[in-house]
Amino acid sequence: MLILPALPLPASSAQPPKKPAEIPMSTLSARFSDAAQIQLINARKKFHADTNNVAAAWALGQACFWRGEFATDDEERTALANEGIAICRALTIRAPTVPEGHYYLAMNLGQLARTKWLEALGIVKELERGLKLACGMSPRLDHAGPDRCLGQLYRDAPGWPISVGSKSKARTHLLRAVELAPEFPENHLELIETWLMWKERKNLQRDLDALAALLPKARQQLTGEAWAAHWDDWERRWQAAQSRSAELLKKK
Repeated sequence: MLILPALPLPASSAQPPKKPAEIPMSTLSARFSDAAQIQLINARKKFHADTNNVAAAWALGQACFWRGEFATDDEERTALANEGIAICRALTIRAPTVPEGHYYLAMNLGQLARTKWLEALGIVKELERGLKLACGMSPRLDHAGPDRCLGQLYRDAPGWPISVGSKSKARTHLLRAVELAPEFPENHLELIETWLMWKERKNLQRDLDALAALLPKARQQLTGEAWAAHWDDWERRWQAAQSRSAELLKKK
């Protein structure tokens, strides 16, 4: 049974009703969309050349998700998500022990949930289930991606009865992502952005220091065209986080 979000209150006193899936839109720069499109085209070619190839199947699911990060409207995002969902859902049926199938199914479900309202709770439940399966099979997949994404989901989704949001679960999974893949800047950024949301100054200072120490080495290790869009995003978010942190920490 789908639990409906609360009806909007009159405009004079209202806050907007919450969707079951409050999944933030991508912050990636549109100038990297052409590279994502090329990746998608190549992934489609490899998959259709051998539709029984497990790696080609989940790679296409990954490419659909990544191209969806640059979608310009809901119609485009929905089409890309549905393509990735179809490929990965079929993969999870014929190869249920392959963690990438469950992970990229969940990632594409997340894209689809961004475009939905009443249907979103059912999508979020399947998304959560896929991430949990991937987490159990391969917790270090995509630099602790399953825990990182579960943490984001629990942090950003509304709580019961609308959706699955849980501050305690968010904390557990985001901290675990850093524990499993401490070398990955995204994991630290997610924690820092979470502490800023929750105004947890002590944790914020700790993880600001940790990321500042990590970044020089990460810049040497994560190089090349495949990481260009990520670094562009991380650098902007890091600068914004430092600015916001300075404001919060001086209010002690």
